[in-house]
Amino acid sequence: MPPQKQSNITGVMLSLAGFALYSTHDVLVKFLGAFYTPFQILFFSVLFSFPLVNLFIVRNPRTGSLWPHHPIQMAFRVLATSISGFCAFYAFSVLPLPQTYALLFLTPIFITLFSIPVLGEQVGLHRGLSVVVGFIGVLIVLQPGTDSLTSGHLAGIIAAIAAATNSLITRKIGQKEKTSVMLLYPMFGNFILMGAMLPFVYVPMPVAHLGGIALISCLGFLAMFCIVGAYKSSNASVIAPMQYSQILWAGFFGMLLFEENISNAFIFGAMLIIGSGLYIVKREWRQNRSLQPVLGNGTFRPDIGLRPRFALFEFFMKTLNARQKRKK
Repeated sequence: MPPQKQSNITGVMLSLAGFALYSTHDVLVKFLGAFYTPFQILFFSVLFSFPLVNLFIVRNPRTGSLWPHHPIQMAFRVLATSISGFCAFYAFSVLPLPQTYALLFLTPIFITLFSIPVLGEQVGLHRGLSVVVGFIGVLIVLQPGTDSLTSGHLAGIIAAIAAATNSLITRKIGQKEKTSVMLLYPMFGNFILMGAMLPFVYVPMPVAHLGGIALISCLGFLAMFCIVGAYKSSNASVIAPMQYSQILWAGFFGMLLFEENISNAFIFGAMLIIGSGLYIVKREWRQNRSLQPVLGNGTFRPDIGLRPRFALFEFFMKTLNARQKRKK
């Protein structure tokens, strides 16, 4: 087998494993959401994530000052991170898993729309039609005018909007800010904001549930390792479509664990959303536009401050590139 083909197979397998871990992570969020508010789950998830993130920061010899170069943009990024995390956790708690994924997969569509005022991008006919198709898919999934439209659906859309906002802010300031700053500020922001609400919503937690929250943090990091390994083994254009395997896991876990059913209308709407997102990403990579660094991480899940994917992904890739240069 040619080396490139073997490398692509390895990348695909690693990415599928990573997204399966992310899906398992979301199952735990949904399970715990039946007992606790997103404020409490997020607070303890961030708490358990601090030791894991600090392992990477202490190994970075160029940490330096932790004051951001762009404090205002960083404040908006922290706010977007907290909103996306809370809304995503709430959506996972109250909606069927496939519906939540379908709404979160709107993120690349919102990135495309917001790139016009934020990055000065020009959205041509192809990307414009892709956005329209994606929103038609949302209308089919949500079926407005029926009794099934809930606050959970609104939360899922807000999570996607906030995740897109976070992505674009990261694109604007990520090259100038230290990795440690990009990592820690969203975590501290979530910790402080969710902690401020905790006294009003706290419910005592048994050891098993605390273990479940710790597992959420660990699964997120293990999944990230798999995704980074996939990018090291294969091209980004091969890895990105694999993220949509999460909706298959959502259907499987939903039927197996939560007695959730999937309608034909949902399948058709989800296909439109996924197809629209894939087309946008493929077109950005092929044309090498400035949005490429935003979309290029291949995962359109909300960065909720537990494992800031954009910053950690950048950290790993910088480390990998530095090692490769030293070997040369």
